[in-house]
Amino acid sequence: MIIYRYIAYQVIIGFLIATAILLPLFSFFDLLDQLEDVGKGTYRAIDAFLYTAMLMPRRLIQIAPFVALLGTVFALGKLAVHSELVAMRVAGLSPLRISWAPLGIGIMMLLGIALLEQFVAPQLQQRAITNRAIALELSAELGRNLGIWTRNEHNILRIGRMLHSKHAIDIEILKLDLEGFLQSHILAQSADIISDDHWKLSQVIIRTFEDDRITLSRHETHEWRSFLNPEDILTLTKPPESLSPLELARHVEFLRSTGQDADSYALALWRKVGSALMTIAMLLLSIPFVFGSIRSGLSNKLILATLIGMAVYLLDQIIANAGLILHLNPALVALAPGLTMILLANLWLGRTF
Repeated sequence: MIIYRYIAYQVIIGFLIATAILLPLFSFFDLLDQLEDVGKGTYRAIDAFLYTAMLMPRRLIQIAPFVALLGTVFALGKLAVHSELVAMRVAGLSPLRISWAPLGIGIMMLLGIALLEQFVAPQLQQRAITNRAIALELSAELGRNLGIWTRNEHNILRIGRMLHSKHAIDIEILKLDLEGFLQSHILAQSADIISDDHWKLSQVIIRTFEDDRITLSRHETHEWRSFLNPEDILTLTKPPESLSPLELARHVEFLRSTGQDADSYALALWRKVGSALMTIAMLLLSIPFVFGSIRSGLSNKLILATLIGMAVYLLDQIIANAGLILHLNPALVALAPGLTMILLANLWLGRTF
């Protein structure tokens, strides 16, 4: 139908305008943060700009709910200011039928976001993090000076630093027996990852614990059969939000199967679903903004929508961090804000229409 295509076109324009405003703004803050590190190691200004550019798909995913809110308010508000919405309603279109077009465009946007989330944003963000770490001569760690820790049933592994996916330095391996007692302790200066489960350790000290005796031996090299593969190690060194949904699901399963805390990764996984719910909520919330009253002016509507978007974003961050600290259910913490906003938007829609 011509009217629906016209509304959809206006909504797409609104989304593009909102993206053109919000994405450069968030990217500018990223760039300012990176420019502080220019001059350290081999990190140059061009590296800071490249890092910022590679982070843009991730930022686009993060601002999608607010693009939906501001873009729809702008598009429908513009139609209302020019009395086009009044003409559509006189022609027999109900507010519900008019809202189908922005909801349809929002669903298409979510499909595009899902593709970005799985196939584009994680790869670019991880490459940006790796390039930056190499230039700054840093490596990702789970905690300052703590290294990377992981385990399975009978082994505990600590990696001091990962220089790249095939070389690690400062390695500790604790092997436990069936009853959970320490059987051996391996300390290595470095490790070359030959294949998925084959590590070659260098400058190795091995302590073996047998009854009341401790045996110590030194080796130039030592072959170790690892329970991790390079992809698992890289996953450990990446921020949870930089992983794709499939990577997160696989890593959550790995952590839980080895008895480790998986809350931060599970929360990151569920927040990807929560972001989609929040985008739908923002679309629903934008409709009564316009149909309620436009006499206050479109600019005032946009300012109010921006303030609401900022408040929701901050509240979502607070709830997520509080959920981690209090060890609340990750699914509940991630989905509650979006579901609550959808409920409030539906109540407002019911009162408006």
